Amino acid sequence: MQTNPASGLSGATPDATNPLVFDLLEWLATEPRPYGEVMDVWRTSCPRLTIWEDAVDLGYVVRRCDPGAPPTVFVTADGRQALAGRVRP
Repeated sequence: MQTNPASGLSGATPDATNPLVFDLLEWLATEPRPYGEVMDVWRTSCPRLTIWEDAVDLGYVVRRCDPGAPPTVFVTADGRQALAGRVRP
């Protein structure tokens, strides 16, 4: 599992209600995605938009490296539970 050292340094806590985190979860819930694709779509240089880092810090997604395959990102059981319990405005 990856962690984001910058989020620990800033003292910021991930916002579990961030709609963009849920957008990421919904996108990943349809199928696991290659890590490179996830980074191409969800990486940002804006320190205020930490969608990927928040999802990882919350334990909602995990990157797995299987032998002979590219790293793949999956929604965890906690991520699926959070997605299922999400109340939409």
